[in-house]
Amino acid sequence: MARLAVARGVRDIAALGFEARRAGPGDRTFEVAAKAFARLADAWGLTNADAAALLGVSARTWSRMKAGDSPRPDQDLLMRISGVVGLYKGLHLYFSDALADRWPKLANTGAPFMNRSPVDYMKAGGLPAILETRGYVDALRGGV
Repeated sequence: MARLAVARGVRDIAALGFEARRAGPGDRTFEVAAKAFARLADAWGLTNADAAALLGVSARTWSRMKAGDSPRPDQDLLMRISGVVGLYKGLHLYFSDALADRWPKLANTGAPFMNRSPVDYMKAGGLPAILETRGYVDALRGGV
């Protein structure tokens, strides 16, 4: 059920042209993106602190985002959500659903992670680490 809800959120983002548009007043893009991220955080079993750290926002801002009441997002926040949603999608294309949802919190010996979990790596490294992790999974899928 959670996978279906996240997939629906990912599909909604794609339908809105999420990566190509910037959120503006009355724009549903950020609302849909925040809902997709909340579903994804739930599927991955992230704590509120982990989810907020991945987005680079305070726990209070993350709580407001989940409730549908948040300030206008900046480009960094939109890129973080886009990167993590893309990572979620890539994991589910490469792994079984159960492993795809566990992978982000498992210790990983892959080059960028140095025996840390991808979530810990992304929290510490911010947007560049999120995009690198997404690229890492995309390379696994593509055989690079």
